[in-house]
Amino acid sequence: MLELKRTLDAKGHAVLEMPSGTGKTVSLLSLIVAYLKQHPLDVTKLIYCSRTVPELEKVIEELHHLMAYYEKETGESPNIVGLALSSRKNLCVHPEVSKRHDGKDVDVNCHRLTASYVRSQHHHDASIPVCSYYEKFDAHGREIPLPPGIYDLDTLKEYGKKKGWCPYFLARYSILHANIVVYSYYYLLDPKIADLVSKELSKTSVVVFDEAHNIDSVCIESMSITLNRRTLDKCTQNIEALGNELKKIKETDAQKLKNEYHHLVEGLRDANIARETDVVLSNPVLPDEILQEAVPGNIRNGEHFVAFVRRFVEYLKTRLRVQHVVQESPPSFLKDCLQTVCIERKPLRFCAERLRSLLRTLELSNIRDFSPLTLIANFATMVSTYTRGFTLIIEPFDERTPTISNPVMHFSCMDASIAVKPVFDRFQSVIITSGTLSPLEMYPKILDFRPVTMSSYTMTLARQCICPMVVSRGNDQVAISSKYETREDPAVIRNYGNLLVDMCAVVPDGVVCFFTSYTYMEYIVAAWYGQACDNGRGAVLLSVARGKVSEGIDFDHHYGRAVIMFGVPYVYTQSRILRARLEYLRDNFNIRENDFLTFDAMRHAAQCVGRALRGKTDYGILVFADKRFGRADKRQKLPRWIQEHLKESACNLSTEESVQMAKRWLRLMAQPFTREDQLGLSLLTLEQLQSEEVQKRLENQMAQVS
Repeated sequence: MLELKRTLDAKGHAVLEMPSGTGKTVSLLSLIVAYLKQHPLDVTKLIYCSRTVPELEKVIEELHHLMAYYEKETGESPNIVGLALSSRKNLCVHPEVSKRHDGKDVDVNCHRLTASYVRSQHHHDASIPVCSYYEKFDAHGREIPLPPGIYDLDTLKEYGKKKGWCPYFLARYSILHANIVVYSYYYLLDPKIADLVSKELSKTSVVVFDEAHNIDSVCIESMSITLNRRTLDKCTQNIEALGNELKKIKETDAQKLKNEYHHLVEGLRDANIARETDVVLSNPVLPDEILQEAVPGNIRNGEHFVAFVRRFVEYLKTRLRVQHVVQESPPSFLKDCLQTVCIERKPLRFCAERLRSLLRTLELSNIRDFSPLTLIANFATMVSTYTRGFTLIIEPFDERTPTISNPVMHFSCMDASIAVKPVFDRFQSVIITSGTLSPLEMYPKILDFRPVTMSSYTMTLARQCICPMVVSRGNDQVAISSKYETREDPAVIRNYGNLLVDMCAVVPDGVVCFFTSYTYMEYIVAAWYGQACDNGRGAVLLSVARGKVSEGIDFDHHYGRAVIMFGVPYVYTQSRILRARLEYLRDNFNIRENDFLTFDAMRHAAQCVGRALRGKTDYGILVFADKRFGRADKRQKLPRWIQEHLKESACNLSTEESVQMAKRWLRLMAQPFTREDQLGLSLLTLEQLQSEEVQKRLENQMAQVS
């Protein structure tokens, strides 16, 4: 952790590749928490970001262990508040709302009970329902800070029930004064959420993005929008509904519309009322100077704004009437929009915030019904805000159904740095870490930042507990590969089948297989269905690279004794969105198309095979079943902890040779292995850690990493 300490001292950013399953999370937590306690003025908060709820829970669990160790060693409980923040769905305790299974349903029903206008109506009419948990939190919860301790989602819910406070809004409020915050990537990277949740977090915070090998994809997804004809049709219905609501309120309470108009004249920042409970109405990223301006006159009036949006939607419908693929930049789209329907750029920039203001003024409880219109307003704001780093692609049909006319408009982000740049600029230290980040130099390029430290760590092991190999041919000496030209060759399919059957015969426990795509998996399985599992031992799980199994599920110990990667998991290269992004990376970051595609394929391959090793006592066979893995350019892009165990002699094996190698290695792994075998090697006692010999050895290892 010397490299991490140097990064914190320099108040810079770092890219650290650390093997999964070897204490990466607790190591990061230990050093940063110690730094936070030792230098409270330099580092005030740790923001730990991961992707899924189970991963967040694991971080909180490690934090519990760390705090227990502090208490054991010092004799007193650390004065630290650590908490996990998740969606309403995972934190709601309302007896009715919490029963709903869909996250959007929970959000909408929560909004119906907590929106500012609903609460205002409740003061005049007690029969209008509100959330008692939020009311009590709003009355008393802000005055009393959370007591020191570590709060996972269940602990927060129990505390909320005990106090009668809403756990979700309690967590939202408490992250401002908590020492450690654990939440999803999207709370920092998605501008629509970050603006509401993370805006007030201290600049002297340390941000850790764990399992960050896909962080560029998360950034791009959060900034991209897809529209189709169905969305636009629903949007038209939304506009009609809005028009009817406007007529009603003009007849019953015209003063409300006048008040809103005056607020909008003063500027959107002054109209920013009750944002806390209106999270579902959040706007995409907008520069602060825009929010200080007055809203353009042609959309201040509610009826004028509805007419404006109707005109814009009709324009989008005409753009979807295409017979061939159209690709253009946002400035080109805006120029055509101005020439065709006389819609200027400036009012489009205010669309999302103007719609949010109107929906709140109209006091509509069924916000989810207006999600198509919200999407269009977000699109209008973003297409008029960003001139670079985005492209518009209009296709006459969906790629999955090329024979059916179903035009689609993709507003696609090409530059991942747009979403993540505010994070790098704002916080003093951002740590990008995962077990599969090789080659490290790619991330500073695609995320456009300058790290002070880039390091790839290996594993200190008492025995060689991973057995990587490249199987390049079958027993018939026919090369095996998932290349498009050979993937349907009967000999390749037969050899893949024989490899799986033979591996199942020697591996005593679970075998996990990854294919490059669902289509290829279905094709292969249809060709040799039923042959692989007939030996009656263990189990085989067939799955797909880039899917949920490859990202979030651990196959520790006997659940995944061997992982077979059938082919190199290249992304679908005919995608027009991908081609546009590759062109952007080449023109702006000097990243060649082949370099990025290989980097992307190898990080996913490493992520798949890494599922087998989830601790230093675990062991597993990693089979790369494609002759292309044997090439130096591919092997060099594997993480260091795999490379050092992948011998040259194991890079061009036939099926039979790989089976014999697996047999010999499994016999070695079957020998007794105790805690004493690890002492002094992969496990150190406190006395050993403080000895001069170990100190020198650690210094030598750090010198090699540097």
